[in-house]
Amino acid sequence: MARHQPPSAADRTKSPDRRGANAATAATGRPSSPPPPPPERTPQIRPSLDGGLPALQRELGAHGRETVRRLLEAGLAEFDEAGLQAARVEDIVRRASTSHGTFYLYFANKDDLFRTLLRDALVDMSNIAGDFPVVTSNEAGRTALRRWVHSFSETYAAHATVIRILSQADVVGENVFGDGLHLLFRVAEAMTQGMTAAGGGPAGDGLRTEHAELTAVACLMMLERVNYLMSAAEVHLPKEEMVDRIAAIIYAAFRS
Repeated sequence: MARHQPPSAADRTKSPDRRGANAATAATGRPSSPPPPPPERTPQIRPSLDGGLPALQRELGAHGRETVRRLLEAGLAEFDEAGLQAARVEDIVRRASTSHGTFYLYFANKDDLFRTLLRDALVDMSNIAGDFPVVTSNEAGRTALRRWVHSFSETYAAHATVIRILSQADVVGENVFGDGLHLLFRVAEAMTQGMTAAGGGPAGDGLRTEHAELTAVACLMMLERVNYLMSAAEVHLPKEEMVDRIAAIIYAAFRS
């Protein structure tokens, strides 16, 4: 990880700035009710259903997308059981009840299939970064933070196999690992902004902003590692209790 540097401000993808209005409201000091959850997004076709490199050269119809879906599900199951290095195209096509020829119509190889699965994970985790709320020094702020931690955990669980593999730089390669690291810093930046945006008003009482970026990275590492453990079949942790504790720790980390 030391080989990479946090992305510059120019490189970071900007998320819609919802925080200014929220912080201004918080600064009035008036009691506020818990903020509503983020609006549900309009369902869209998953990026992965466009397939891998061979499939991206053409427009896929319903039958093609269904074939891609079956291959992705089979590949994900093989990666979960055997890991990326040990998984074989032969086993993927057998699980998907299709042929080698069909596989190569949609994916260049198993690594291409993994990168295709990764597209969905990166999109969903990027949405999580954009959803980080302004966390005020009241019950509304704590509720919003807990809701975000819960959403992070749900998204992590949905892509746990891909994220576990992504964390292995020697397996996925420098470029793919770098994509994951770039997103990590985006989430940390969103946490920094959301946890400190209420500063300067009554809703920011007790806020500690010194070294806020490092605090956010430390909290995110804790959050990721706990979810890593919870995604492992042999580790059983009480999810909702862990969400409560992690949200409380993050909240306390930014306040005196």
